[in-house]
Amino acid sequence: MTEIKWLSEPEEHDYPAAISFLNLLFKESKSNNLVACMRKENISYFKAKDIVRAANLPMLNIDNRHVAKNLNKISAGKSISPVLLVRCDGDKLIISDGYHRCCAVYLYSEDAIVPCKIVDIENGD
Repeated sequence: MTEIKWLSEPEEHDYPAAISFLNLLFKESKSNNLVACMRKENISYFKAKDIVRAANLPMLNIDNRHVAKNLNKISAGKSISPVLLVRCDGDKLIISDGYHRCCAVYLYSEDAIVPCKIVDIENGD
Protein backbone atom coordinates (compact mmCIF):
# COMPACT_ATOMS: atom_id res chain seq x y z
CA MET A 1 0.00 0.00 0.00
CA THR A 2 1.36 3.41 -1.00
CA GLU A 3 1.88 5.92 1.78
CA ILE A 4 -0.49 8.88 1.53
CA LYS A 5 1.50 12.01 0.76
CA TRP A 6 0.28 15.40 1.86
CA LEU A 7 1.17 18.96 0.95
CA SER A 8 2.50 20.91 3.92
CA GLU A 9 -0.24 23.54 3.49
CA PRO A 10 -3.60 23.64 1.72
CA GLU A 11 -3.49 24.73 -1.89
CA GLU A 12 -4.36 28.38 -2.47
CA HIS A 13 -7.54 27.53 -4.42
CA ASP A 14 -8.88 25.56 -1.43
CA TYR A 15 -9.56 28.75 0.52
CA PRO A 16 -11.96 30.37 -2.00
CA ALA A 17 -13.66 26.98 -2.35
CA ALA A 18 -14.15 26.93 1.44
CA ILE A 19 -15.60 30.45 1.36
CA SER A 20 -17.99 29.48 -1.43
CA PHE A 21 -19.28 26.54 0.62
CA LEU A 22 -19.43 28.44 3.90
CA ASN A 23 -21.41 31.25 2.21
CA LEU A 24 -24.27 28.75 1.98
CA LEU A 25 -24.27 28.40 5.76
CA PHE A 26 -23.19 31.81 7.02
CA LYS A 27 -23.16 35.45 6.00
CA GLU A 28 -20.32 36.31 3.64
CA SER A 29 -18.50 38.38 6.27
CA LYS A 30 -18.50 35.43 8.68
CA SER A 31 -17.29 33.03 5.96
CA ASN A 32 -14.47 35.39 5.04
CA ASN A 33 -13.49 35.77 8.70
CA LEU A 34 -13.50 32.00 9.28
CA VAL A 35 -11.24 31.39 6.31
CA ALA A 36 -8.92 34.26 7.26
CA CYS A 37 -8.55 32.63 10.69
CA MET A 38 -8.09 29.23 9.05
CA ARG A 39 -5.15 30.51 7.00
CA LYS A 40 -3.33 31.40 10.25
CA GLU A 41 -3.98 28.08 11.99
CA ASN A 42 -1.35 25.42 12.37
CA ILE A 43 -2.01 22.00 10.93
CA SER A 44 -3.87 19.55 13.19
CA TYR A 45 -4.18 15.82 12.60
CA PHE A 46 -7.22 13.52 12.81
CA LYS A 47 -8.11 10.06 11.53
CA ALA A 48 -10.14 10.00 8.32
CA LYS A 49 -12.86 7.88 9.93
CA ASP A 50 -13.25 10.37 12.78
CA ILE A 51 -13.59 13.36 10.45
CA VAL A 52 -16.31 11.67 8.40
CA ARG A 53 -18.16 10.56 11.54
CA ALA A 54 -17.92 13.96 13.22
CA ALA A 55 -19.15 15.73 10.09
CA ASN A 56 -22.12 13.35 9.95
CA LEU A 57 -21.83 13.12 6.17
CA PRO A 58 -22.49 10.13 3.95
CA MET A 59 -19.43 8.31 2.67
CA LEU A 60 -18.90 8.92 -1.01
CA ASN A 61 -17.54 5.92 -2.91
CA ILE A 62 -15.26 5.36 -5.86
CA ASP A 63 -18.18 5.95 -8.24
CA ASN A 64 -17.85 9.65 -7.43
CA ARG A 65 -15.40 11.10 -9.97
CA HIS A 66 -13.76 13.44 -7.45
CA VAL A 67 -13.18 10.60 -4.99
CA ALA A 68 -11.81 8.41 -7.80
CA LYS A 69 -9.48 11.23 -8.90
CA ASN A 70 -8.12 11.59 -5.37
CA LEU A 71 -7.71 7.82 -4.96
CA ASN A 72 -5.72 7.80 -8.19
CA LYS A 73 -3.50 10.60 -6.88
CA ILE A 74 -2.89 8.67 -3.66
CA SER A 75 -2.07 5.45 -5.54
CA ALA A 76 0.28 7.35 -7.85
CA GLY A 77 2.16 8.79 -4.86
CA LYS A 78 1.07 12.37 -5.58
CA SER A 79 0.56 14.76 -2.69
CA ILE A 80 -2.92 15.90 -1.79
CA SER A 81 -4.05 18.99 0.06
CA PRO A 82 -4.96 19.12 3.76
CA VAL A 83 -8.64 19.43 4.66
CA LEU A 84 -10.29 22.65 5.90
CA LEU A 85 -12.67 22.26 8.86
CA VAL A 86 -14.98 24.39 10.99
CA ARG A 87 -16.06 23.17 14.43
CA CYS A 88 -19.35 24.72 15.60
CA ASP A 89 -20.24 24.88 19.28
CA GLY A 90 -18.12 21.82 19.95
CA ASP A 91 -20.77 19.46 18.58
CA LYS A 92 -20.84 19.87 14.80
CA LEU A 93 -18.06 19.63 12.26
CA ILE A 94 -18.22 21.23 8.82
CA ILE A 95 -15.84 20.10 6.10
CA SER A 96 -15.53 23.42 4.32
CA ASP A 97 -13.10 22.03 1.74
CA GLY A 98 -11.77 18.52 1.26
CA TYR A 99 -14.85 16.29 1.55
CA HIS A 100 -13.88 14.27 -1.53
CA ARG A 101 -10.25 14.01 -0.35
CA CYS A 102 -11.41 12.84 3.07
CA CYS A 103 -13.68 10.18 1.54
CA ALA A 104 -10.86 9.01 -0.74
CA VAL A 105 -8.47 8.71 2.19
CA TYR A 106 -11.10 6.86 4.22
CA LEU A 107 -11.60 4.37 1.39
CA TYR A 108 -7.85 3.93 1.06
CA SER A 109 -7.28 3.50 4.79
CA GLU A 110 -9.90 4.60 7.30
CA ASP A 111 -7.27 4.91 10.04
CA ALA A 112 -5.07 7.21 7.93
CA ILE A 113 -4.15 10.48 9.56
CA VAL A 114 -5.44 13.55 7.73
CA PRO A 115 -3.77 16.94 8.14
CA CYS A 116 -6.33 19.70 8.64
CA LYS A 117 -6.73 23.35 9.39
CA ILE A 118 -9.57 23.75 11.86
CA VAL A 119 -11.25 26.80 13.38
CA ASP A 120 -13.86 26.98 16.12
CA ILE A 121 -16.99 29.09 16.18
CA GLU A 122 -19.72 29.46 18.77
CA ASN A 123 -23.23 30.86 18.49
CA GLY A 124 -23.06 34.62 18.38
CA ASP A 125 -19.64 34.74 16.72
